[in-house]
Amino acid sequence: MSALFRVPESCYIIFMNKMTESILDRIADWPEDAQAELMQSIVDIEKRRFGVYRLSEDERAAVRRGLEEMRQGKFATDEQVEAVFNRYR
Repeated sequence: MSALFRVPESCYIIFMNKMTESILDRIADWPEDAQAELMQSIVDIEKRRFGVYRLSEDERAAVRRGLEEMRQGKFATDEQVEAVFNRYR
């Protein structure tokens, strides 16, 4: 892309900061449950991007099952894998 059409990163940051300020101003008027949901989302994003992810007990159990099935040689066939991919394409 030509330098003529590039938007400086600082413009993007300024736009995002203005957008963030705008929504933060409105959040105080949100219902309490919506504010709690937002806070949980922020915590989840921060953990995912900057923290150590901790598996839930259900996730940990699923990983253990998967590892055990792997040790037993239980793998999906190529056809089964293809069927899953085709279902979600």
